[in-house]
Amino acid sequence: MYFRLTGWTTAALGAGALLPGSAAAQTLDLSIELPRMTVAEYHRPYVAVWLEKEGAAPHTLSVWYDVDKRGGEGTKWLRDVRQWWRASGRTMNFPADGISGATRAPGVHKLRLVAGKGGMPAITPGNYVLVVEAAREVGGRELVRLPFRWNGSGATATAKGNAELGTVSIALKR
Repeated sequence: MYFRLTGWTTAALGAGALLPGSAAAQTLDLSIELPRMTVAEYHRPYVAVWLEKEGAAPHTLSVWYDVDKRGGEGTKWLRDVRQWWRASGRTMNFPADGISGATRAPGVHKLRLVAGKGGMPAITPGNYVLVVEAAREVGGRELVRLPFRWNGSGATATAKGNAELGTVSIALKR
């Protein structure tokens, strides 16, 4: 089973936590802009979002791909989201409950992820990097990294892509 993630979404992303520790109502608000492109042949990008912390395995938060293709055909091109695929994608089974979602049209897409509810890991204090990668058929590939420090009460980060991704921002709060 999978959930389509649209608008502000509360996603419960798995019982296994990235790191041990309590997460009293940690909420990660994520905004991802997919720019409108004027090209002859436009295909919606495949997008992967994951969280990295030194010394811990990367944790996939969301993957947007052609979930409706017959016989799971859409998963065939997930490996084109190369950095994510190498980091953790190749070990996953799809569709992934609470993580898989359909590709998105150009525009700003917002997600709300809540720690401890199905997969968003409990985040302990330290340095993290939230990574967003987009790959588009007959198009390009782009990776945006948002480093942030979680101090236990709040963190924000913003970055801007050059082509396949626009502004990406996060706000993590308790």
